[in-house]
Amino acid sequence: MELPKNKFKQALREGRKQIGIWNSISDPTVIEILAGCNFDWMMLDLEHSPIGATEAIAYLRTVAPYPVSAIVRTSWNDPVEIKKLLDAGAQSLLIPYVQSAQEARAAVSAVTYPPNGIRGVSGVTRASRYGSIKNYAQHANEEICLLVQVETREALENIEDIASVEGIDGVFIGPADLAASLGYPGEPSHPEVKAAVIGGIAKLKALGMPVGFLSLDTEMLRAVEKAGGQFIAIEIDSALIRKSALASRSNWA
Repeated sequence: MELPKNKFKQALREGRKQIGIWNSISDPTVIEILAGCNFDWMMLDLEHSPIGATEAIAYLRTVAPYPVSAIVRTSWNDPVEIKKLLDAGAQSLLIPYVQSAQEARAAVSAVTYPPNGIRGVSGVTRASRYGSIKNYAQHANEEICLLVQVETREALENIEDIASVEGIDGVFIGPADLAASLGYPGEPSHPEVKAAVIGGIAKLKALGMPVGFLSLDTEMLRAVEKAGGQFIAIEIDSALIRKSALASRSNWA
C-alpha cells in the first residue's frame, strides 16, 4: 500500500484557493453531512470543543470516503497529543497559539521522526495502515501538512520569524484571540483588528507562505481573500445550524 497523498498540502503548494468549514460539534452524523457539501477542507477542532483524540480517529474515518480534506486543530502545541493524532492518521494539523519561532520549531519537531525531530515511532498504527505502507517512517513527512496559528499581538510581531521556520506549510491568523490581544475582545472585525490581519497577510505573502483565516463576517472574508488569503473557512457548524434554524423560524412569526 502507498502512503496516501495529502491533497490539501499539494493545493497550498500550487497556490490554489481552498474554502473550508469548521467543525466543533462532536457528532459523526454532523461531520458526515458536512463532508459531502463540496468544501475543500474541514477543520476538526480539538481546541474549542469536547472532541478528543479517540473521537478524532473515528471522525477521520468518517471523512475519509469524501473528497474533503480533514485538518485537525490540536488543543495545544503538545507533542504527546500531536503524536497520537498523527498515529491516528491525521496528515494535516493546525497548532494553536504559536507565539515565536522557537514554538514553531517545537511543532515541527513534534511532527518529525528522529533524528530530525521527536515524534515517537510506532510501526502498527492507522497512519501506516497498520504496517502495510512500506517505509512509512522515511516518507511520512512528505505528506504531513503543518499549519501554525498566529493569534496575539506578540505572535503578529513575530510572524515573519514564525513563517520562516523550515517545515511550516501555512500560517493561520486567528481573529478572535487576536482581537482580544489587541484590546477588542468579542470584536474580531474591528477596524484595527482588520488592519492588523491584512498587515500580517502582506508579510506572509511576501515570504510566499500560504495564509489561512476563519470568519463569519463576509466583508472581512472578502478583504482577507483580496489580500491573499488562500485557505479560508467561511462557516462554523454550530453557527450554521443556529442561523438556519432562526431563519426558518422567522418565516412563521
